[in-house]
Amino acid sequence: MDLLPQLGALFLSAFFAATLLPGGSEAAVIAFILTYPDASFLACVFATMGNTLGGLTNWWLGRYCLHFQDRRWFPVSPTRLQYVHQRFVRYGQWSLLFSWLPLIGDALCLVAGVAKLSLVRAFLWVVVGKAARYAALVYGTNTFILS
Repeated sequence: MDLLPQLGALFLSAFFAATLLPGGSEAAVIAFILTYPDASFLACVFATMGNTLGGLTNWWLGRYCLHFQDRRWFPVSPTRLQYVHQRFVRYGQWSLLFSWLPLIGDALCLVAGVAKLSLVRAFLWVVVGKAARYAALVYGTNTFILS
């Protein structure tokens, strides 16, 4: 059976769940695993890839939005931008391990972009955090629901 369309849908669900748009991907991952239990590893990989790219989209938006910070309509004051930057620097890059958290994770990725964290470092921290989250979700589904 060709799982590519279902995996693509799972990827998109995870991608959009990680952007600033509202939504979650947990139900989609669990539904996929319940339907295709032998493809649990693929579910973890595709969900992680989609969610990581969604988080990096937020990073890019944070990085790009700085081009407009001198505009009158820009929604964040220079003082607030400085505060956010200082907090990110204080708590460090490792805070991106929590980029999988609802709402907070989106903001962390955005702030990493504002703080001008390199794409490579942002990717490494985000992918580790999101992979751990989906691995735990897949493991929990296989252990507690399917067994």
